[in-house]
Amino acid sequence: MKQSLTYYITLFVIHLKGLKKEFSNDPIDFKKIRKNDVHHPKGTFFKQNIKRSFKISDSLITEVGLGNNVNKLVLFIHGGAFISGPAQHHWDAVKKIAKQTNYKIWMCDYPKAPENKIVDISRNIDAIYKIALEHYQSNQIFIVADSAGGTLATSLIQRLIKKNIELPKKIILISPVMDGSMSNPEIEKIDAIDPMISKKGVLSAKQMCVGNNDLKDSMISPLYGSFEKFPHTIIFSAKHDITYPDQKLAVQKCIDSKINLELIEGQNMPHIWPLLPIMKEAKTALNKIIETLKN
Repeated sequence: MKQSLTYYITLFVIHLKGLKKEFSNDPIDFKKIRKNDVHHPKGTFFKQNIKRSFKISDSLITEVGLGNNVNKLVLFIHGGAFISGPAQHHWDAVKKIAKQTNYKIWMCDYPKAPENKIVDISRNIDAIYKIALEHYQSNQIFIVADSAGGTLATSLIQRLIKKNIELPKKIILISPVMDGSMSNPEIEKIDAIDPMISKKGVLSAKQMCVGNNDLKDSMISPLYGSFEKFPHTIIFSAKHDITYPDQKLAVQKCIDSKINLELIEGQNMPHIWPLLPIMKEAKTALNKIIETLKN
């Protein structure tokens, strides 16, 4: 498949920013990576369309939406290896989703590692969903999550099913990290071609987050949990992404569980490709996400 010119420009920019180098350090320099965090987005759109900001547990929720009487909610659980975020590309996606769906969106800015561990972060995600259910019917709630956010969203669904709590209408997972232990031997081969992240740095971040828990605990590695009874699930995978091998295993578990699953694979694509700026393939994928939410 021939890639667009903007694909090569994007890879060049990723290289210039040194993202791969940053994710090749152990310990990972989380303070440096956090310099790109955006907790309060700027610009006319957000000035006009942020409805409110409020706290749920230790998480900052920023509610974005064009309409006042909207009965649909998107929980946006951002990625960042548990150590950082949200970043500007997350807000750019929120802006486009808000403009094209007219849904309310909650950007879930949850507490980060290493100051906070996975147990506390997961409690925050549970609390956010609980409050969402107090304001919306479960079939009015959608979850969009990327990378480590995909970990949190998947493990949330597993806990909801165990507790017999109503599930969201759909979950859309963008390059979700399914196994925090990074123990899949296929990862080594892809690490050599992944332009953005590296096993060494990602594993360092997971170890900062796990605390005294096992890295294969389903809270941080949902691959080892059950996918039975999952709601409609859409997964965007990238074949030049070290998280891809574990996504393949999770997809097979979804298939075995006979859930409603859609898989969109990006040939030659890097991690979280639907959220990357400029790239034509990313714009097409984000439009697909928006159509999935609307339909």
